[in-house]
Amino acid sequence: MKAAFERAVALLHSFAYEEADMGFADVAARDPTCAMAHWGRAMTHYHQLWEVPAGTGLAAGVAEIGRAAAMGAATPRERALIAALDAYYADAGQVPATTRAIRYSDAMASVSRDYPDDDEIATFYALSLVATAPPTDRTHARQKRAADILEPIWKRQPDHPGVPHYLIHAYDSAELAPRGLPAARAYAKIAPSAPHALHMPSHIFTRLGLWDDSIASNIAARDAARAQGDVGEALHAMDYLTYAYLQRGRTADAVREVTNLKAMTDLSASGFKIGYAGNAMPVRLAIETRDWAAASRLSPMPGSAPQVAAMVWWARALGKLRAATPGSAEQDIGELQACRDSLRAANDTYWMVQVDALLKSAQAWQLAAAGNGEAAVRAMRAAADEEDGLEKLPLTPGPIVPAREQLGELFLVLGKPREALDAFASALALSPGRLGALRGKAEARRQIDNHGT
Repeated sequence: MKAAFERAVALLHSFAYEEADMGFADVAARDPTCAMAHWGRAMTHYHQLWEVPAGTGLAAGVAEIGRAAAMGAATPRERALIAALDAYYADAGQVPATTRAIRYSDAMASVSRDYPDDDEIATFYALSLVATAPPTDRTHARQKRAADILEPIWKRQPDHPGVPHYLIHAYDSAELAPRGLPAARAYAKIAPSAPHALHMPSHIFTRLGLWDDSIASNIAARDAARAQGDVGEALHAMDYLTYAYLQRGRTADAVREVTNLKAMTDLSASGFKIGYAGNAMPVRLAIETRDWAAASRLSPMPGSAPQVAAMVWWARALGKLRAATPGSAEQDIGELQACRDSLRAANDTYWMVQVDALLKSAQAWQLAAAGNGEAAVRAMRAAADEEDGLEKLPLTPGPIVPAREQLGELFLVLGKPREALDAFASALALSPGRLGALRGKAEARRQIDNHGT
């Protein structure tokens, strides 16, 4: 029984949530007195770095932690863990998820203090720190606290499936990514059958511009996910893979991934993982290859959330505005504004700001097409500043094209190569190895060398 429980926990650490839930359910069926099996099932519904549990998932989590609490665990340690997770699920219908996530993290901090030598508790506490790190905190204070907890545990338990996984997430920023390379190199070897474990190293590889490593990581993750019937994880890997192929100039391979996406039927955009990848991949292909005609014809997947649909409306606007003969993008920009306003009404500040940056960049290209270069630069700078002020979420490899990189492109269009060179250098500092920025930087340097301006 202990081995079955530990296997389910290991799957939980690799975010193999469905398999972990089945494992905990099996333990509960074989030992009806095991309250921690229900704690485990409740944990599988709390996807701390992905989607906020809602609907049936939230209801299932509430029910399972309720069962665990009602049964009464065998030890004070187990009761403390159940109480900590109950702090997240309690009052789920009345208290915002972000507040409940902080409550859980604070409760885990207390449990960790009470059990200072318990590496497993410390590992779960570290994950809660990463999950509650404000995207506006460019000092990455909570991520650094998490890493300080996890690094010593990793030395003691080099094969722990959660520690290198959570270290990668803790280091998933431009500032910290170099520190995450050892964990990235190690993690897939620890959990080679878990698609998410095979994919995770590419978070660090993407940050560092190690495109060949990212490609290898995501091919393995995609194939494992397909073999296991995990559509969401397969698409997540395919999105990162498409991104990496495009940065390596392997356009035909990127086209193949998008073609495979289009061949998939019955995809539901209501889940963020599928909705994001399903919309982002065709956008990446069209925009990165500057196929403005294809970009202008894109449509959001039915049922897409506003922050996801916004990528497509932005791509449509750029497709029309950056064509050889610019067309009107008023309707697409209007749709972008509607997406932003919907997120504002929902108090979703993070995604509202991200969509507002997309809106500003589209408006910048609209101003440029109308011949108003100075206003276009102001709008694009504002978009870049807004975008740079927030960290990306774990589910995405980053903006389709960073606004700072677009600022460099805009300067080239306006005949200002020196300003373009500075913008591309700033973009590459945040997103090393991006092909568009490298090409833009080279073109700016060529123009400066040829014309001395």
